Amino acid sequence: MPALPRPQRRRLLLITVLLGLVLYGWQLGTTGLVDETPPLFAASARAMAETGDWLIPRVNGLPRYDKPPLVYWLMGLVYALPGQEQWNPLGTWAARFPSALAAIGVMLALADTLLRWPQPPFASRGPGAVSLRPALTALTAALAFGLSPLALAWGRTAVSDSLFSGLVALALLLCWQTYADPARRWWLSWPVLGLAVLTKGPVAVVLLAITLLLFGWLQADIGGLWRRLRPLRGLALTALVSLPWYLLALHSEGRPFWDSFFGYHNLQRFTEVVNRHLQPWWFFLPVMLVASLPVSPLLLVGLARAIGPLRRSWYPTLPQPPAASLARFAACWLLAVLLFFTAAATKLPSYWLPAIPAAALLVALAAQTAWTGGGGRPWERWAWGLSLLLVAGLGVVFLLARLWVPLINDPEMPTLAAELDGSPLVPLVAACWLLAALLGWLCRRRRPPLRLLALQLPLVLFVPTALLPLWSVGDRLRGEPVRRMAAALQREGRPGEPVAMVGVLKPSLHYYGRRVVIYEGIGVEGPINLADRLRRERRVGQRPSTPDAQPTVLVVIDQTTARAPFWRHLGASEIASAGVYRLWRLDRRRLEASVANLRRNGFAPDWQAPRPERY
Repeated sequence: MPALPRPQRRRLLLITVLLGLVLYGWQLGTTGLVDETPPLFAASARAMAETGDWLIPRVNGLPRYDKPPLVYWLMGLVYALPGQEQWNPLGTWAARFPSALAAIGVMLALADTLLRWPQPPFASRGPGAVSLRPALTALTAALAFGLSPLALAWGRTAVSDSLFSGLVALALLLCWQTYADPARRWWLSWPVLGLAVLTKGPVAVVLLAITLLLFGWLQADIGGLWRRLRPLRGLALTALVSLPWYLLALHSEGRPFWDSFFGYHNLQRFTEVVNRHLQPWWFFLPVMLVASLPVSPLLLVGLARAIGPLRRSWYPTLPQPPAASLARFAACWLLAVLLFFTAAATKLPSYWLPAIPAAALLVALAAQTAWTGGGGRPWERWAWGLSLLLVAGLGVVFLLARLWVPLINDPEMPTLAAELDGSPLVPLVAACWLLAALLGWLCRRRRPPLRLLALQLPLVLFVPTALLPLWSVGDRLRGEPVRRMAAALQREGRPGEPVAMVGVLKPSLHYYGRRVVIYEGIGVEGPINLADRLRRERRVGQRPSTPDAQPTVLVVIDQTTARAPFWRHLGASEIASAGVYRLWRLDRRRLEASVANLRRNGFAPDWQAPRPERY
């Protein structure tokens, strides 16, 4: 099928941008940073902009080796703009900008690919269907990605996952476009892959390689794929983009950078379970279904169709024309992510993000098929009905929220259940989902892509009218108390007085307080570590001191930890409170006397033990 005329493509892409701005740009900076990881990214990026050191990210007085610098650079460029207090008072607009930009970019890339290379429909019904179908399919693919629960969560969060997934998606789409159209420049995907390596490391190369090998095998055309993509030259371009920073960082930081970034954050995360993220081997199967809600049944249909009937031969499927092979390519892309991260010892939901654009393509291409009037297998026809049931079921669950909202019990947000019980937001959520189910049912006999679009548009409305206000409630209850503690630190702190946070550890205290913070957990070693670190630990912005030189320390502590006996009997004076947090001024001599007693009972400091993700 030929590509749509350029004016139509431009209109569809403009609509896609507007929808992306609603989903990812609306109220991007109106809530604070979500603990625990985003403040570390934001503080590192802001430090780059303020100090002019753009080589190594640093946070809370320590180097941060966990991710390469591209996401920090993009955040830092926005932090470097003037007038931050007026247009970015919470710092979140700058920190979330790369994630939102990447999510909108993926929506555009998916829509543009389907507009330029429309995939052959399984059926055409009615006059004009052939010309309208590619536009609707392109729009539904963009929305299938944009409305994914995981894409929405990480696309509005100040971490590197959304940017990495977006760059991997763009590199893979450019690879397929080069394969589909020999007139395309062969080298376009490889610099983009280099940017992905600058965002999260060499895993980007591994995912692309597995995808291309699977696709070439299923297509029985590994040689043709090799000739069109020229991977040896391409990887040289990838290295040219990404390798200089790694060499400079290794030269600057030496062994600590090598051990932390390559040893821990890449090799060890793949081969061992870190941070207690132990999950069963099948973990990503439910994650895959949740990530594509509420149209997960369409994803399964699209995946089965894209792979096609299997044969008993070295090449298990029949080859497809390159320009008509996008669904199969998306299936290989999704399976590459599934296989690689299933093999990894450490498993996190965010690891599925690189597969969501592929899932969106499979959903949209499955939905462009006419299943009414007896077409298709029964289980294919049932997929649409099951999707409608999921949407309606979720609407009913929210409609009956009064039955389950009182069961919510979050220690950091003790009043959340009461806030939601009296709020009109939960019924509004139910209304959006029930409207989506109703429109999807009313349009069930319309042109196939149109019925999916009818279901998706009310869910677009759900994001600004209900989801973001609910997000604001959570920020007010969970994030604002930490920001108030940070303001109290700036207001009450004495020159040179050290700061600590014990119990519930929130890096946003460092970000908003602009102070080096010593973080200690809830264990009995906390007071021992704190006293020892105040005497001995050295980091940028924090010098060792004795109780004679600096007699007090400010301690932010949550109310549960404050009741522990080894903290409760220290005689601290409370000078501020907010939510579940208290700000204490603690006499260091009394702290050290208590610590001496703990040492006599056999406890010892352990803060110098290796902690790769220490901040």
